[in-house]
Amino acid sequence: MTEVLPIGERQRRQVCAATEDCLRRAAGICRIEFPAIDIRFDLSGRAAGMYRVRQGRRCIRYNPYILARYFDEGLAETVPHEVAHYATDVLYGLGNIRPHGAEWQDLMCALGAPPRAAARYDLTGIPVRRQRRFSYHCSCSTHQLSTRRHNRIHRERAAYVCRRCKAPLVFAG
Repeated sequence: MTEVLPIGERQRRQVCAATEDCLRRAAGICRIEFPAIDIRFDLSGRAAGMYRVRQGRRCIRYNPYILARYFDEGLAETVPHEVAHYATDVLYGLGNIRPHGAEWQDLMCALGAPPRAAARYDLTGIPVRRQRRFSYHCSCSTHQLSTRRHNRIHRERAAYVCRRCKAPLVFAG
């Protein structure tokens, strides 16, 4: 299969309009006016969309490559999925509910979208992020840890032990 190109400006406008429409419908369902949210098309990897809060700023990010291949599904499922995350955050707070819990599922159903936590897409031809692996060792073997776990150890926010020998994992350099 050939390489997939990202969606163009016309389709980006359609996704933005669909997101704003979905927000209006969610506002009617929840009887609350939701503030406008930043919409970006900078997501890469395996996810079609992401709702994110960084330093108090909320945004919805879309993967322009996955949307290019699965545009109709993106409008029907990814857009309401991310809007539901945003709406439930505003209503309940991220720390007070489960990400795909009952509140989110209820809103997804009210928006007319299936309350699925994730979709399975064929990503052939779509650029995907690959996790770098880091070597760690214990008393009995060598382990390959993801970038996320490596960074947690490096920042002293986590420590990991071997499941077999129970010894702490030490960076191999």
